[in-house]
Amino acid sequence: MRAPVRPPDKQVRNALEWVAIVAGALVAAFLVKTFLIQAFFIPSLSMYPTLDKGDRVLVNKVSYHVHDIHRGDVVVFRRPPNAGAEGIKDLIKRVIGLPGDVIEAKDGVVYINGRRLEEPYIDKGDTTENLDRRQIRPHQIFVMGDNRNDSEDSRIFGPINEDLIVGRAFVRIWPVQRFSLL
Repeated sequence: MRAPVRPPDKQVRNALEWVAIVAGALVAAFLVKTFLIQAFFIPSLSMYPTLDKGDRVLVNKVSYHVHDIHRGDVVVFRRPPNAGAEGIKDLIKRVIGLPGDVIEAKDGVVYINGRRLEEPYIDKGDTTENLDRRQIRPHQIFVMGDNRNDSEDSRIFGPINEDLIVGRAFVRIWPVQRFSLL
């Protein structure tokens, strides 16, 4: 005859519960970071005044699976092979041109399909240089930093493929006193 199976004592049961809770939390955090939302550090002044060096933003990784990219979105993307910024894996810039757009700068002002682009996010007095007329190909976007005088962007490395986009930056979370939606 077998001895009856005893339920584990309370301490063992509590320890197993805590292990399960911690493991579940780690799995949940991994899934959120991988598929939904991720924090990114701003390594330069290329997006100033919208974002400052050292700011941290949250990036929605799902939004472009639900809707198209919009002009004016601030996006994080994997560094194109022909871009500088060696050692930096991801870049952050603003979407200026969409597939099919004809983009150019005249007298320091950006024009999209012949119409002046209103850009309230750049500092007064900043101008856009080095942007000859070009048409954006399908599945590509043209990105530029808000700090036009200190940004390596599509004017240098060209339009980027949409599949390089990690997601849309939607909120600055650090420093706390500058918390804001983007």
